[in-house]
Amino acid sequence: MLKNLLFAIDVNTEEVIISESPKGTNEIIFIERLTRQKNEVLYDAVIALTTITRSSTFDLSIFKAMDKVCHMIYHQHKEIS
Repeated sequence: MLKNLLFAIDVNTEEVIISESPKGTNEIIFIERLTRQKNEVLYDAVIALTTITRSSTFDLSIFKAMDKVCHMIYHQHKEIS
């Protein structure tokens, strides 16, 4: 079953929360929390992703592109850590 990564920001602790959701379900499985210091690029990308969702002129294609960027940054982080 394919899984989709979900990204969120905890502004109080300055951490990126990474979870996954099996495709076709409402289940959310926690993966890890990364501090801003461990991967500032991912933190900033998730901030941008969150900002896109709040836009009054929300564009799904821009959201999907930024989500792919977040996925790429996270996968690169996992490869080198």
